[in-house]
Amino acid sequence: MTSARRILFAAAAIAALAPTGAALADDAACKTVRMSDPGWTDITSTTALAGTVLSGLGYTPNVNLLSVAVTFESLKNGQIDLFLGNWMPAQTEMVDPYLKQGVELVGTNLADAKVTLAVNHEAYEAGVKDFADLQKFADKFGKSIYSIEPGSSANKNLSTIIGKNEFGLGGWNLVEASEQAMLSQVDRAQRRGEWVVFLGWAPHPMNIKYKIDYLSGGDAYFGPNYGGATVRTLVNQKWISGCPNLQKFVKQLTFDLNTENQMMSMILDGGMDQNAAAKKWLNDNPDLLTKWLDGVTTLDGKPGLDAVKASLKG
Repeated sequence: MTSARRILFAAAAIAALAPTGAALADDAACKTVRMSDPGWTDITSTTALAGTVLSGLGYTPNVNLLSVAVTFESLKNGQIDLFLGNWMPAQTEMVDPYLKQGVELVGTNLADAKVTLAVNHEAYEAGVKDFADLQKFADKFGKSIYSIEPGSSANKNLSTIIGKNEFGLGGWNLVEASEQAMLSQVDRAQRRGEWVVFLGWAPHPMNIKYKIDYLSGGDAYFGPNYGGATVRTLVNQKWISGCPNLQKFVKQLTFDLNTENQMMSMILDGGMDQNAAAKKWLNDNPDLLTKWLDGVTTLDGKPGLDAVKASLKG
């Protein structure tokens, strides 16, 4: 055997012994994955699912509770690596400048979302079916619109509506609070037979738990089809370029309404910790892992699917 042939033979033998997809194995610097959660249960759910899988792959997920505005700035500055909650088109104005400043759009992780104002069914049946109908019943609503935490793009839109007296809503009060506090107000109104207008969205168990209806007329602020939306995945550009294995996983990480509704229900209605809910959901729905982990390895280059399935049994 010639020297050249010996070298080729040795190279082939080494390649045969290497784990599938080892070329994608990430450097140790990629081990910690810093993610942002704005405190919305849908993003808490998807972030928990992603984090559970990442742990099974040998990475260390580090979740930070941050507003959307701070998240975009942190992605730009390299303080956050991954964000699964870029709701579009509601966040268009906020996010566009950052896409030119070190923030990269990976893709859409949820296609059938929506977000706009909603009312409880009693109000809808009485004639409140459009944004323009709200001012006709201002006293019934206490001239108050309930929404999520300050800094969200939805609140910015609602503040603009009030400030410009759009739909006759000048002088109304925007009540900004956590998602849980907002839904407590919805729950209270439903139990007391009162009216309430609030920021509603899907996916979310609110669509099952409460009798609510979405209002038409907000297309200029929330988009057509009752605020029809997509949810996108954003990353820090420098981070993703240095972690090819994570890049493959993140690009393949997609969800559907059923997945998120089930996860959110376990957290909100079942009182489960989000990580416990994620582990249970993945154990009950292992087929989705095959899609997410196609060609993905562990941090040290071993088959990713086998490692994650084994970690879920622990």
